[in-house]
Amino acid sequence: MPKVATTAPTNDLYETDFYAWTQQQAQLLKEKRWADLDLDNLIEEVESVGGSNKKEIRNRLTVLISHLLKWKFQPGLRGGSWTRTILDQRREIKEVLADSPSLKGYPQQVFATRYLGARLDASKETGIAFELFPEVCPFTIEEVLDDDFLPVEPGHIGAGSSAAKRSRKT
Repeated sequence: MPKVATTAPTNDLYETDFYAWTQQQAQLLKEKRWADLDLDNLIEEVESVGGSNKKEIRNRLTVLISHLLKWKFQPGLRGGSWTRTILDQRREIKEVLADSPSLKGYPQQVFATRYLGARLDASKETGIAFELFPEVCPFTIEEVLDDDFLPVEPGHIGAGSSAAKRSRKT
């Protein structure tokens, strides 16, 4: 009678070649070779997949809000690359949510904290003082994720001298 392992074997492949390790673990699962699985690392990796989806939503939401702020507060600099970035971020967030519907409410949960980061990014990218951006996001989460929404009301701040304009272009 074959002996069944009570703990998962140590797997050096996990440390030396992650891709090869994933392929090995998939093959072991297909073959139902439960005793040979690297359970500790497998559990850790499965748990991290959900975390990476959340991280992707957070990062994309920050970029999206930052670009919407730039769109609102620098109307003279609007261009195709900003439009493309806004559309791309929305599409990618929606794809993550389609693949993981249980995360549907997550963008709302992290919206306020993501706005702070977006405000910092927009300030650095535009040269507009951080304090000049609204303390509370001027958009709702629904607007941010709406494919048809772009801020239209004039909110141009930091306009003034030609030196200020030149610094924003660089």
